[in-house]
Amino acid sequence: MKEVVGVKFKEVGKIYYFDPKSIKYNSGDIVIVETARGVESGEIAMANRKISEESITHPLKPIIRKATDDDRETITENRRREQEAFRICEEKIAVHRLGMKLVNVEYTFDRNKILFYFTADGRVDFRALVKDLASVFRTRIELRQIGVRDEAKMLGGIGVCGRPFCCASYLGGFQPVSIKMAKEQGLSLNPSKLSGVCGRLMCCLKYEQDTYNELYKTTPKVGAIVSTPDGRGTVVEQNILTGVLKVVLDKSQSAVATTYKVKDVRIIKDGKIRIDKKEMDALKGLEDT
Repeated sequence: MKEVVGVKFKEVGKIYYFDPKSIKYNSGDIVIVETARGVESGEIAMANRKISEESITHPLKPIIRKATDDDRETITENRRREQEAFRICEEKIAVHRLGMKLVNVEYTFDRNKILFYFTADGRVDFRALVKDLASVFRTRIELRQIGVRDEAKMLGGIGVCGRPFCCASYLGGFQPVSIKMAKEQGLSLNPSKLSGVCGRLMCCLKYEQDTYNELYKTTPKVGAIVSTPDGRGTVVEQNILTGVLKVVLDKSQSAVATTYKVKDVRIIKDGKIRIDKKEMDALKGLEDT
């Protein structure tokens, strides 16, 4: 077992382990640490605790120090410089006529590097822009292209549900979301109803998927052939949450369906969840991150 603390570098972001060197830290403490990007300031998101060695990515770097008053002034000054750097970079992008949208700017704590995050429809040749920025700021410059989901996470906003974006308020990272999830949950495959402000499938589709996966283990899908108390038939409609099925019996002389509970039928041959070509064409691109 190894004692560690968890540090985050964004309001809502991944937590990284560091060695506290037997010093006690509390959640919310601001600390100075060395990372792959350079010396950074971060916030203690997980106070001292012991975890297994297998959970640690080595080498485990130590906390340099708890932030002093001077360090806090440096952090505040860096935030001010980031705003100025954002303005200058936007001007340079316009001068170079580049098809890119600047999203965010970050200084490392020691100001040895400035990171510019941007979105673009394709690849952008920003070599001239980097040289231009380096001549202005006289430090290392890194331009990093991000996706629209990352943009939404950085900028934040209010979702269609009326609450702050999940990605910007508590989701540490993105999980895969698929059109199949929407189909399995019986949702209307309408792009305007399934996509978030970022233009991709809403992250909340993932929340209930584990429950649907479990229910589908015992619930016949539409098209399934089942045995009912009244004979064999085909499932034409289902409500997976209530466990109610509508079955057209083989012996029926009409297409009128009979209602059954899942517990009252037995699956002979299950159906498949299919997404037709028109639905796929309408939703094309929503899964991209």
